Amino acid sequence: MIELDTRGLLCPLPVLKLRKLMDSVKQKEKIKLITDDPAAVVDIPHFCNEQGHQLLESCIGDGYDTFIILNSTN
Repeated sequence: MIELDTRGLLCPLPVLKLRKLMDSVKQKEKIKLITDDPAAVVDIPHFCNEQGHQLLESCIGDGYDTFIILNSTN
């Protein structure tokens, strides 16, 4: 699993960094995205839905959120 820590970055940077990473990883690779961007709870599921990736897990916590995403394309 590849970890992408975007804490400290605000919209749209977490999604842009995720998109760039997705272009370089193999199909069926899992990405763990860590973010403290409040918009991510809407942006990340929307990105996955629009791009055909699977959001396997989301954990909304104190201080930061974690998303596990499966690269379903490439």
